Amino acid sequence: MKKQTEKDEYFVAVKIFLEDNQGRLFIFKDRFGDWDLPGGRLRQNDFNVSLNQVVRRKIKEELGSVVRYRLKSQPILFMRHERNEILADGTREKRRIFALGYQAKYVGGKIKLGKHHLKNEWVMPRKFSPEKYFIGGWLKGVKDYVHLIKK
Repeated sequence: MKKQTEKDEYFVAVKIFLEDNQGRLFIFKDRFGDWDLPGGRLRQNDFNVSLNQVVRRKIKEELGSVVRYRLKSQPILFMRHERNEILADGTREKRRIFALGYQAKYVGGKIKLGKHHLKNEWVMPRKFSPEKYFIGGWLKGVKDYVHLIKK
């Protein structure tokens, strides 16, 4: 058991709040049945790479190489999420993720889901119920995003 004064370990990720020209938010479901936003964790070789390049890599991996988007800003919010992950050997282990949330505009190109995602939806952020899709830190992040864009 960890002491309360012991430092915690987090994976770092980028997440993209991708909206189309109708204001709909792109979300997708992964192969484990969890809803998510595009993006993901930094790799070891991303240490000296700009975060915008990491975003570009994640968009290409998860949405296809022909998708075009425009980042609207630097990160607009931060999220902390905890989940049990299935490791390569089949065991489960708790992972904590600290994510930087970017807002982006979908410009065009056919979306082709990557190998880890099965289904996607475009939802109206101000009208859908995030609780029906997201859990944990991702749920809080989506709620924070909806609150930000209502201003």
